[in-house]
Amino acid sequence: MHQATHTMHGVGEPSQWVRQWAHLIAPGGTVLDLASGAGRHARWLAQRGHPVAALDRDAAALATLRDVPGIGTLECDLEGAPWPLADDARFAAIVVTNYLHRPLMGRLLDALAPGGILIYETFAQGNETVGKPSNPAFLLAPGELLAVCAPTLRVIAYQDGFILHPREAFVQRICAVREKSSQVENLTREQAAAGSDTVSEIPGHTQTTQVLPVSRYVLTA
Repeated sequence: MHQATHTMHGVGEPSQWVRQWAHLIAPGGTVLDLASGAGRHARWLAQRGHPVAALDRDAAALATLRDVPGIGTLECDLEGAPWPLADDARFAAIVVTNYLHRPLMGRLLDALAPGGILIYETFAQGNETVGKPSNPAFLLAPGELLAVCAPTLRVIAYQDGFILHPREAFVQRICAVREKSSQVENLTREQAAAGSDTVSEIPGHTQTTQVLPVSRYVLTA
């Protein structure tokens, strides 16, 4: 399967969806811009004070980011080679737009740090009736992005439909967070499944009932 980086937004203009939800990224948190191209989002996020790791296979596009403060680039084949980052690499946010390679979805969810935000937007089925991409490999099925994220992440916002601007397109887009309590909860479930009675040994966990602070995911910047 080949990488698809079809243009949805004007050159250099950040996606409205990314702009809408970027305020949820932890201040100063490092962002992974996957299939970044020339870095319209990497540049914008770096200006907001986020260190950015921009990954793409297009060396010429990445070269335009070489001297931009706060941005590190990595030329890599995201589809025909092993995952290029360390297994324990974690990010405060991951941004993906106009790109779909389904085998990477699990990697992306794993690469979110506790409290990390996934901001994802790409084309959906139906887009073949109005333009490119039309290859089903690059088009999400109805509800697909939600189904991928919902078991692991808390979904803050999700859309699946048709847009008129900047051009007609069928899209899905999601903003979701890996809540900070999830690691302890997952460990607890694993211990229970294994029949262990050493839950109290999990870092940060005690046998007493704890009331976690209520997270506030502000819906407008």
